[in-house]
Amino acid sequence: MQRRRGLGSRAALMAGFGALLVLMAIIGLDSLRTLRAFETSNVQIRHDFLYRERTLEQVRAGLYETGNIIRDYILIESDPHGQEMLRTEFQSIRNETTAALKACIESLPAEKRGPFQHLAAELENDWSTLGPIFALGAKEKTRQGNSALNRDVLSQQAAILAITKDVSAVNDDELKEADLNMGTMFVLFRNRLLIVGTIATTLGLILATTTIIYVGRLEKSVEEKYNESLQAQRELKQLTKRLVDAEERERRAISRELHDEIGQSLSALLLDVENVTELSGQDGSFRQRLQNIKTLAENCVNEVRNMALLLRPSMLDDLGLIPALEWQGREVSKRTGMLVDTVEENVSDNLPEEHKTCVYRIVQEALNNCSKHAHAKNVRLVVRQEPNHLRVIIEDDGKGFEPSRVRGLGLVGMNERVSQLGGVLKVESNPVRGTRLCVDLPLPSASVDLGS
Repeated sequence: MQRRRGLGSRAALMAGFGALLVLMAIIGLDSLRTLRAFETSNVQIRHDFLYRERTLEQVRAGLYETGNIIRDYILIESDPHGQEMLRTEFQSIRNETTAALKACIESLPAEKRGPFQHLAAELENDWSTLGPIFALGAKEKTRQGNSALNRDVLSQQAAILAITKDVSAVNDDELKEADLNMGTMFVLFRNRLLIVGTIATTLGLILATTTIIYVGRLEKSVEEKYNESLQAQRELKQLTKRLVDAEERERRAISRELHDEIGQSLSALLLDVENVTELSGQDGSFRQRLQNIKTLAENCVNEVRNMALLLRPSMLDDLGLIPALEWQGREVSKRTGMLVDTVEENVSDNLPEEHKTCVYRIVQEALNNCSKHAHAKNVRLVVRQEPNHLRVIIEDDGKGFEPSRVRGLGLVGMNERVSQLGGVLKVESNPVRGTRLCVDLPLPSASVDLGS
């Protein structure tokens, strides 16, 4: 159920962030599209304005040029070739200007063609009026008067130029109106972007708040689980310590039982057998049997004593740590032939009971490993008490191993005993140089004071 709830929360967060990203992408695309439309519209407006202005400029230029052509034609009295050239140039300017104005009118929307159509009609009327002047001969031009013709031409051109100014003013008004419309559209776009951005920001804040709350709950849950794990580890260590203490108490009890009860009973049996042997007289066979019984009883006494010492040497409680370790080294040397050199450096006789037991068991297990697995010939045991801790070093010249790969129950038990006292166990092994085991145990302040 809890896992489903977690999956549901993650799915909701992913959906929320996905929706927010989609919304932001839509906003971005819409903004780009709108800005592109603004840019296109603005460019088109400027292009149309410039196109109309160029057309009006072409009309003005055409009027000025045709006016000059008319004046030159009027002034020329007897040059048929020159008159023909002026007539051709006039017609060319007229055709080009008319075509440009017509194209401009066709490019405009229907509602905006009025001023330009009026200009085109007046211009065509002017040119229709000016056209017959080229058909006048020298007498007609003299009779009508050159000044009168120039006045007519100038008055008509002035009227058309006035119309072009009006059209240009209309064109400027249209540009201003287009700019105003663009400004209005930009304000609308800005307001829409502000609204959508506010919505997106609000959703983002809601998602961020939800995420923070969810992460906070996860952190709290993880912290609770971590505390539970620490509590379980502490309880496990306490349980392990109680088990080790119970094991030591049981060993002590069994050792005392073997030593006090069974050992004493066997010793009494030996005394009785010896007494019977002295009373047996000269019967050799009976005496030999009693001697065999005595030998068996002595072996039993030795075995019981060894078992009692292995379980819990009384000298560990009576004489201290170092004598117990030296006895253990001598016993191992007797059994296996492995030489054990014990070195003591400033070790106090008032070490805590748990420290003595820990060191004794670790040395016991290490010596057993040196003999059984490493097949060592020599072992050096160093026990050194330093200002704040007790250090034990066990080195052998036997067959090494890989500590990272080989982890037997013996090493696990050693590490567990050391960790219970807050110490550190380090194992260094090499197939050539053998194995080096180093134990550092912190000492209570009372033990440090007594040792110093």
